[in-house]
Amino acid sequence: MPRLDKFPLAASGWPYVLGYLFLALVASALGAWWLAAPLWLLTGFIAFFFRDPAREAFAPAAAVLSPADGRVVAVEEVEAPDMPGGRATMVSVFMSIFNVHVNRAPADGQVQSVERKSGAFVNAARRDASHCNERVEVVLKDSQGRALKVTQVAGLVARKIECSLIPGEMVRRGQRFGMIRFGSRLDVLLPLEAKVAVSLGQKVKAGISILGELG
Repeated sequence: MPRLDKFPLAASGWPYVLGYLFLALVASALGAWWLAAPLWLLTGFIAFFFRDPAREAFAPAAAVLSPADGRVVAVEEVEAPDMPGGRATMVSVFMSIFNVHVNRAPADGQVQSVERKSGAFVNAARRDASHCNERVEVVLKDSQGRALKVTQVAGLVARKIECSLIPGEMVRRGQRFGMIRFGSRLDVLLPLEAKVAVSLGQKVKAGISILGELG
């Protein structure tokens, strides 16, 4: 289902919004305000959660943009078998339930692989969540052959990861590719030579904020 420009909402949110809206209208028509009131509140919250505002970035060509709205909870060097040399710089963004949850591609490039891995559902803010939680790992390679990896990590409450990317697909920086319900984190693995442009605790926005620059 397409988004409506005057009321941008993620496609996967429309069935929920319309469903609860219908129930709220029925309860209101029957005069059951004890039921209608919470249904109207729930409808509003779901619409708020699935919001999908338009984004446009003005950043250098080598810039890697944040794939998610939220707060930077990790900037560290980690082991990364999918990256050249087996190591990379990981920048993690934690999304609270109040953040926009639509995920966007951090850079232009071709999708090399998309791998869904099963796991636990511990608090996504925990340091070990990147390795033990259920997740979807996407490896991208830009036009100059530089690789970077984006991982959608489920959380304590978030149990549903949506990812529309397929291997071989070309993506544009800022392109929508999925979301996680309801609150979680995204990890971006950058080559060690990349210059990191964020710090711990910093708030970022998907498709706008620069996480780093490729060499």
